[in-house]
Amino acid sequence: MWVWVIFICTVIVFLALDLGVFNKEDHVIRSREAATWTGVWVTLALSFSGVIYWLFSEGLIENPTDLTPGTAVIKYITGYLIELSLSIDNVFVIAVIFSAFSIPPLYQHRVLFWGILGAIVFRALMILFGVALINKIGWIIYVFGGFLLYTAYKMLKAGDHEFRPKESFVFKQITKIVPITTELDGNRFLVKRMGITAATPLLLALVIIEITDILFALDSIPAILAITANPFIVFSSNILAILGLRSMYFLVSRMLTKFRFINYSLVVILAFVGTKMLLSHHVKVPEWISLSIIVASLAGGILASVYVPEKKKEGDREGFQ
Repeated sequence: MWVWVIFICTVIVFLALDLGVFNKEDHVIRSREAATWTGVWVTLALSFSGVIYWLFSEGLIENPTDLTPGTAVIKYITGYLIELSLSIDNVFVIAVIFSAFSIPPLYQHRVLFWGILGAIVFRALMILFGVALINKIGWIIYVFGGFLLYTAYKMLKAGDHEFRPKESFVFKQITKIVPITTELDGNRFLVKRMGITAATPLLLALVIIEITDILFALDSIPAILAITANPFIVFSSNILAILGLRSMYFLVSRMLTKFRFINYSLVVILAFVGTKMLLSHHVKVPEWISLSIIVASLAGGILASVYVPEKKKEGDREGFQ
C-alpha cells in the first residue's frame, strides 16, 4: 500500500510544481518549450520502468499472476505506449474544442492542467473497476475485446466526420444548468455579472474536454487491460502517459496536418489488442510481440505521414491548367 501512496503523492507534487512553479504565470507554450517538456515526461515515464523492475524484484508490489521483473517491465512499457498513442487522437479533439470556443493559447495550459487533474481521478476509478471486473468475472474480457474491435471499426469508417463541440449533447446540457457568457475574463472559469454567476468559455471547454477524455478512456483502459490486469502497472503507465499529454498537445497540435495516417496506426493497435483479448484464453501472445506490433504501427503511421505525398485537390491543380 505504501508504494501506491508514494506514487500518488509524487504525482501530486509534479502537478503542484507544474502549475505553482513552472507555469505560475499564464503564457503561450512555444514549440521548443513543449518539445523540452515532452522529452522530460517521456524520459521520466521510461525511466520508471527501472522502478517497476525493482518493485517486482523485491516483492514490494502485489503480484497475483507471478510476473517476473522483466515481464513486468515489458508490460509497463507496452501499456505506456498504448496510452501515449491513443492520446494522440485526444489531441485532435482538444484542438477542435479550443478552436470552437476561441480559447487563446495564453490560457490553454491552465484548462488542460485542470482537465488532466480530473482525468487522473476518473481514470483511477475506471482502472480499479476494470481490474475488479476482470478478476471476478473472467468472461468480461471478451466484452472488452469486442468493444475494442468495434471501436477500431468505427475509427476506420469515421473518415473526415467533423466533431462540433457546440452541437454536442454535453454543451446543450451545460447551457441548461448554468448561464454562459461568450466573453473571457482572464483565466477565470466563472464570472459574476449583475448578481448572476455565469460560465466562461474556459469552463465550457474544460467540461467538454473532461467528458471526451472519459470517452477516450473507455478505449484506452480496456486496451491496457489486454496487456496486464496488474493494477499498479495499469495505473502507473496510464497516469504517466496522461501527465505528458499537455506538453504533447502543444507540440503535436501544431503539426496535425502532417500526421495524416496516424489514425490507421490507432486502428491497428485497437484491433490487435481487441483480438488479443478475445483469444486470451486460447492463445498466449509473447510480450515482445505485443510491444513490437505497437511500436511498428506507430512508426508506420508516422513514416507514411512524412514520406507519402499528399494528393492534390482539384482546386490545387487549376492554376496549372
